[in-house]
Amino acid sequence: MSEREDRQDIADVLVRYATGIDRRDWPLFRTVFTDDCELDYGEIGTWHGVDEVTDFMDKTHAMAGHTLHRLTNQAITVEGDKASARTYIDAVIMMGDNQSGVNAWGFYDDEVVRTPDGWRIARRRFTPVRITAFGQ
Repeated sequence: MSEREDRQDIADVLVRYATGIDRRDWPLFRTVFTDDCELDYGEIGTWHGVDEVTDFMDKTHAMAGHTLHRLTNQAITVEGDKASARTYIDAVIMMGDNQSGVNAWGFYDDEVVRTPDGWRIARRRFTPVRITAFGQ
């Protein structure tokens, strides 16, 4: 594969993350991460393994209303079977009433690896820039 194709495949992985959460499609969400992934979302939590992070996301979004995870400014660098990516995140998480919620801005720093099943995120760190509640 060319570097351009690798970068596009990695961008597709990042979009699958957002789509999986917003659709509550947990089988799709699981295809984003390696089995032994490590995620650090600071005060929100840390998780070790795809089962742990999927369980957390499922439980925390079960009572939510609409969610919109928008990913932009994907800066992806590929080096063989490893890559790094910094992606800006602008997330709206509505409460069950779809009248109030939280808007979170920040960025993800990801270590991505090529696996037999395609590119997967092995490590992620979320850096919040601003988190604001609204509609309360």
